[in-house]
Amino acid sequence: MPNKIILKKKIQNFNKKISIPGDKSISIRWVLISSLINGVSKAKNLLMSEDVFASIKAIKKLGAKVTLKKNICKIRGMGMKGYKYKKNLIINAQNSGTLGRLISGILIDTPFPIKIIGDRSLSKRDFKRIAKPLSKFGASFNLHKNYNLPLIIQGSQKLKPIKFFENKGSAQCKSSVIFGGMKAEGKTIIKAKKSRNHTELLFKYLKLPINIKRKKNFDLIEIHKVNKIKPLNYKIPSDISSGAFFIALTILSRKSQLIIKNINVNPTRIGLITILKKMGVKISMLNKRIYKGESIADIFVKSPKNLKSINCPSKLNSEAIDEFLIIFLIAAKAKGISVFRNLEELNKKESPRLKWGSKILKMMGIKVITTRSSIKIFGNPKLEINKKIIIQKYLKDHRVFMASVIAALSFGGEWHIHDKDSIKTSFPTFLNIVNTLRNEK
Repeated sequence: MPNKIILKKKIQNFNKKISIPGDKSISIRWVLISSLINGVSKAKNLLMSEDVFASIKAIKKLGAKVTLKKNICKIRGMGMKGYKYKKNLIINAQNSGTLGRLISGILIDTPFPIKIIGDRSLSKRDFKRIAKPLSKFGASFNLHKNYNLPLIIQGSQKLKPIKFFENKGSAQCKSSVIFGGMKAEGKTIIKAKKSRNHTELLFKYLKLPINIKRKKNFDLIEIHKVNKIKPLNYKIPSDISSGAFFIALTILSRKSQLIIKNINVNPTRIGLITILKKMGVKISMLNKRIYKGESIADIFVKSPKNLKSINCPSKLNSEAIDEFLIIFLIAAKAKGISVFRNLEELNKKESPRLKWGSKILKMMGIKVITTRSSIKIFGNPKLEINKKIIIQKYLKDHRVFMASVIAALSFGGEWHIHDKDSIKTSFPTFLNIVNTLRNEK
């Protein structure tokens, strides 16, 4: 079968309730932490995607025992010092920046060199941003062309604590250093720009020696050496970054409404909701509760009669970094000019997403002005597409594929969207759910 999808018809109005798979960020963190636990941990609703499977393969290479049955996973961990390090070991992070960066922090005590590799997209991403702080613990890193994968880690048995200022708002870099701090003697101190805090919440729930002081613009994190971790049974909440595509589809469709069940609405992840409210969207969180430190809710959204443009506050960027492609689509239908600034991190994702967001909008007939880190979108509430649009050669970025599908269903035209298999990294059932909203089997 061809690895592309052709869409020629806009979606009709709908009124549905849906459930989506588990949160990718939490799924990968659960897998990695469970491999360090003394005993057996169990997870329900683990995301069954290529990024998570790559994480499972990685810990199995290090000696952990894993059993999978449907979406239930059991992991028998090796303990903090139990990894079976072998000579010439290669860890393939595939497309996952989360895996590649976080496991680098865990492996800083390896007695043998370990090589971490990735696919074409991941191999273009910056790993110097984690190698530089992790090397201060005492491990050494050899990077391709000084900042890319493949990288080779040579660990140290005498790891010393460090002080690290994370100023990019990268949860992956912050978490990588937290994992490194677990293995170092003494107190590691991290001053981190606000970003996702799933790692910290898991550590606090497990009563590990972590202390967090929240300041206005940054968090001050202290982590001491960890000797033992108790088993962690976890029902993974659903992923707001995956749900965002269906939220956008509802907003861009006429007379539609949607409820998405059991979504992770961690305050560091709901920039999308804040932005949409500023644009005039009726969106709310129902049945909100706390589960093992994480905030969970059902999200209700209804298509608005009119959308307002936005001058988006940059302070919301880190809370919505994975959702900007679909935010741009919504801005394309808003009345007026929307402006988004300080988005240079967007071009350091699986593909240069700021460039791709601009490219897709221009293909659709939307006027766009971009710089290296900003985009100005001239909205057209009456936009109707009546031409052929081809989306290809985007480094198989799953979010570019899914955003293109939402654009096709929302604005019409004939869309040929290549590399359909890209969704396997994060959301293999995406098209199945799309078809339920289209009333197709």
